[in-house]
Amino acid sequence: MKFHYGESMTAIDNYLPLAKAAEEMGYDGFLIPDSLIYPKASDTAYSYTEDGGRSFLENKAFVESFILAAAMVGATTRLEFTTNVVKLPVRPPLYSAKLATSLAALSHNRFNFGVGLSVWPEDYAVMGVPWEKRGKRMDECIAIVKGLGTGDYFEFHGEFFDLPPVKLNPVPSKPLPILIGGHSDQALKRAALHDGFLYAGGPPGEIWDVLEKLHGFRRAAGTQDKAYRIFASGVTDYSPESIARHAEAGVTDMSVVFRNLYAVEEDAQPLAEKLDLMKAFADNVIAKA
Repeated sequence: MKFHYGESMTAIDNYLPLAKAAEEMGYDGFLIPDSLIYPKASDTAYSYTEDGGRSFLENKAFVESFILAAAMVGATTRLEFTTNVVKLPVRPPLYSAKLATSLAALSHNRFNFGVGLSVWPEDYAVMGVPWEKRGKRMDECIAIVKGLGTGDYFEFHGEFFDLPPVKLNPVPSKPLPILIGGHSDQALKRAALHDGFLYAGGPPGEIWDVLEKLHGFRRAAGTQDKAYRIFASGVTDYSPESIARHAEAGVTDMSVVFRNLYAVEEDAQPLAEKLDLMKAFADNVIAKA
């Protein structure tokens, strides 16, 4: 099992010390969230809170995912970084490919490109992208990112995008891992076709049903024997028995954070306290896993 630190929505000056400490303490990676804007008015429910509210996001700092990842890559030598998740369909896919492949190349393959749809129509509206057919748009974006990630000339002719033969340089020496977020059946079917799945957390016990579906979709797609990673966030039990049960269910990576990220209040946890909690987990769980 690999362990990733999942702090987010904290003071921006905390990130580099936290990344350096995570590497020194034996963590394997760092998860990086994505958020574009916070609309003043919205009636859209958020999928991952009990009441559908998203007021916890207001006044929280979200550094652009690629900028934050690049800064932390430069401050570390071993830690890997995973976006959790970039809202891919609202961004130009060629530019997303350029950012992701450049970061993977600069980091010597320490970047995993976690992507998702975005559950909020406002993200699409402000970026000038139609909300309709967002899943199909997502699939075309992924195809373009993967195609350009080879470093060879690549052309694409789809419903939403049309590219003449072009290539990117540099690209990473290994294929850029594409991990998919989202808990809907369609998201799980999409995840089954690519390199991994990011479970965002949910009610107790939900993860087992989600993973059972995912494995079924992988079998149906004929990808069940392909190398694959499953990230689990929102885990509350890190006992040896719980870690073993997650591993048996296919989980390869767990993320940890030592406060409630969904709290409306701004992060008041001092950096020193974060570091102490990270160290305790590293000593009591990671070192013994």
